[in-house]
Amino acid sequence: MMFWFDHDVSGWGWFAMSASMILFWALIITVAVLLFRALNRAPEHTHAPAGPSPEQLLAERFARGDIDEEDYQRRLTALRSSGPAKP
Repeated sequence: MMFWFDHDVSGWGWFAMSASMILFWALIITVAVLLFRALNRAPEHTHAPAGPSPEQLLAERFARGDIDEEDYQRRLTALRSSGPAKP
């Protein structure tokens, strides 16, 4: 009988055991969710190939004969005087 009364788990023991079990499972579920999200995430550094510059487009139009040389030179000067294009 002495063993029965000396080694029982008190109310705080049950509370600590229950709280630690809840925290344990919360930790396991959180790690699983974070791991699942990390493995299924699309790569962030996917860049589309850059298109041709305005000067290249103008040169292509001139090469196709869409514009004449005078128009080409005038537009090219206007492009270069306006500075670099803002993204």
